[in-house]
Amino acid sequence: MSVAETVSRWQAEENAVLDRHREKGTRQGFLAQDVLHTMSGLEIYRGMVAGDIALTPIFETIGYCPIEFEVGRAVFQGRPRHDHCNPLGIVHGGWFGVLLDQAVSTAIHTALPRGRVPTTLEIKTNIVRPLTTENGPVRAEGKVVHLGSRVVTAEGRLTGPDGKLYAHCSTTCMVVAPPEPGGRING
Repeated sequence: MSVAETVSRWQAEENAVLDRHREKGTRQGFLAQDVLHTMSGLEIYRGMVAGDIALTPIFETIGYCPIEFEVGRAVFQGRPRHDHCNPLGIVHGGWFGVLLDQAVSTAIHTALPRGRVPTTLEIKTNIVRPLTTENGPVRAEGKVVHLGSRVVTAEGRLTGPDGKLYAHCSTTCMVVAPPEPGGRING
């Protein structure tokens, strides 16, 4: 498949997600705390792709969209904008970090049972080439490496439609219970 064909397919997949949200009138918002107790991470993120669960505000702020999820794997698509660039016109490293953190922590969440959520203990991001707004869409894919009962590790890769690697990361997350309604997160 050519790069142009890949970009076209990726854009169609993103548009389908966003169209479902428009059709269903899903507004941006945060997950209700009871959802974290009654649905698994996989159910939550597949619900976002289906347009049944609201996209959180960070998706618009950072410019990315949920694309595909399975147990232990998460894919998000991002398109950097001018307001994500540093004074040199290159996408700021924080943008890479946010998108990769979302991918790896979500990959972990998809592997956890209902009533358990990940919280990032550390993340290490390696940027291997610059990204500009001219590069078009990129995809962040996170995959679980080790699934323990309290500590989970995952790796992520940020690639372009031509297969070029822009960044990669590794993370360690702690598994905790979600907050009770009106409460706080407890480990």
